[in-house]
Amino acid sequence: MSNKSCKGEKHMKYAIETDNLTKKYKDFLAVDSLNMKIKNKSIFGFLGPNGAGKTTTIKMLTCLIQPTEGNATVSGYHITKEPDKVREKIGMVPQLVSLYGDLTARENVSLCADYYGVPKDDKEDRMNDLMELVDIKYAENKLIKQMSGGQKQKVSVVASLIHRPDVLFLDEPTIGLDPTTKMVLWDLIQELNDNGHTIILCSHDMYEVEKLCENIGIINHGKLVAYDTPQKLKDNLMQEQEEIAIDKSLSSSEEPRTSNEASKKLNVNSYLATTELSILAENFNNTILDEINKMDHVHNVQLNHEGRITVDIDQSYKETGINEVIKIVMINDAKITSISTNDPSLEDVFVNLTAKKDKN
Repeated sequence: MSNKSCKGEKHMKYAIETDNLTKKYKDFLAVDSLNMKIKNKSIFGFLGPNGAGKTTTIKMLTCLIQPTEGNATVSGYHITKEPDKVREKIGMVPQLVSLYGDLTARENVSLCADYYGVPKDDKEDRMNDLMELVDIKYAENKLIKQMSGGQKQKVSVVASLIHRPDVLFLDEPTIGLDPTTKMVLWDLIQELNDNGHTIILCSHDMYEVEKLCENIGIINHGKLVAYDTPQKLKDNLMQEQEEIAIDKSLSSSEEPRTSNEASKKLNVNSYLATTELSILAENFNNTILDEINKMDHVHNVQLNHEGRITVDIDQSYKETGINEVIKIVMINDAKITSISTNDPSLEDVFVNLTAKKDKN
């Protein structure tokens, strides 16, 4: 894509586009021909294990280092040809808050505003508005070294937004924070996105990523190994697991396979893979077990001494079966305390993709 065609920022489809983006350090290939498109005004999760190339990619996109080969555009500007323009369009909240501890919150933000050349007539209003937005104005005159971790993160967000960037990079923004403060920052991230900012979220908190991100990309050994919505990635892993289970079942059977069975092997959805449903409840009784055992498409009904019942439900009957089992438990006066299935989680997807060895 030409630079001219992506400068129309109001109509820009992608906030970031990479074109065979590559970084080598002597014989080490840190990022290998990365091609990725991140939608404008979206929240994008960029994931990868330590040493996978994630940090190197972010450093190239934020113009801290030059790529060895390839290129990228950020908010319509080339990172190699127009790095100053890119820097005007981005904000960065690092994992380790980089603020001056002996200065107040307001003094730190004021320094950032001066660095970015924010007009003096606008600076005070911007600082006030942003501090109100992130709910830190009450502590604007407090020294950074006297603040909690959550307060420091909020000040860091204000400092990164003072020049009104289009794209905001967040590196582990909630690491080490208590659950309540995490939720406050999650709400803030969502609000920033609602206000038109594109958010690039780097995190190892899979719940956080799944809660906030529209799409995610997973990098491993310098290569992009996955790019999709969180739900689609989980569905793909489930299908992969079903195919493996079905292949194993067919290959281990001693009975001859018919042509019809062979065709079924090619279509995993024709087979009855199962989902395990686990319910922990008080007051389980024999009536509940008997009624569940009578259900079609339900197998392996077991109750342990802790009051947890587990059942296997045919995959083709999954949604209806889960609802019916829960209904039986509830109408027979058992008090449910937790419900879970063995469906793949985003963490399962991450481990599955990043545990694979690089064949090269």
